[in-house]
Parts: sequence; structure tokens; C-alpha cells
Amino acid sequence: MVETATFALGCFWGPDDYFSKLPGVVRTRVGYSGGSTENPTYTYLGDHTETIEIEFDPSIISYEELLNHFFKKHNAGIVQSTQYKSAIFTHNEKQYTLAEKRKNQEQEKTGKHIMTIIADALTFYEAEEYHQKYLAKVRSKNRE
Repeated sequence: MVETATFALGCFWGPDDYFSKLPGVVRTRVGYSGGSTENPTYTYLGDHTETIEIEFDPSIISYEELLNHFFKKHNAGIVQSTQYKSAIFTHNEKQYTLAEKRKNQEQEKTGKHIMTIIADALTFYEAEEYHQKYLAKVRSKNRE
């Protein structure tokens, strides 16, 4: 059974490339979440944040492991604009509890105030096609 994790950790191109290569990750896609603006686009995000949606097989990689990668891959202790803020959008109570626990651990470990927002996952708006697997497309084009 596949589960979903939704994270925001800066520009979505790098996280998409990183998370898509982890064993147990079935699919990633980038988009916009966390706001109330209907049908956001890259040129009009409104109050949304660049986000990655991760479909994963929990028998291979756990949600806790994904959270570890989330905190490893960006600086969650700095204030960012709405477009690039640090956020964990949870899909159920268990994810919310695990995210809160991991955020607290990160805060204790670093001694910094962690700016990551933890909120219920709302509508995920898929980003434009040219943003999907962007870094893989660039690498492929550079090899030509």
C-alpha cells in the first residue's frame, strides 16, 4: 500500500530530484500547497508554497525516514518567503504526531528555533509540466 508525504523545503526542483532517488519512493511530483488561492501557477502563487508530493512504500521507507531526509536537506531554522517556506503538510494524525516529534528533536539537536510549519495537507495543485523532474531534464539535455 502506498502512502503520501507532502513537504515544502525551498525551491522544489532539488527536493524532487533528491527524494525521487530514495529506495521506497514510488513517485514524486512538484506543485503548490498550503494556501487558499485557487489554481495557483508559478507566476501567480498567491499564498501557496512550492511543495513536493511523495508517494512511498512504507514497507521500504518509513515516514520517519522521510522526515529525517526532510530536515537533512534544508535549513529549517531560517525564515523564508511564503514561496519557499519550510512546511510539512500531514495527511493523517499519525503523520502529524511524528512530524511534531521530529521537529522537536531537530530543535533540541540544533539549539535553533525550527521555523517549519506543520499543518494539514490541503489541496495539492500540480505545477506546470516544465517543473516536473526539472533537474533530470536539465542533466539529460546537457548530455546531448
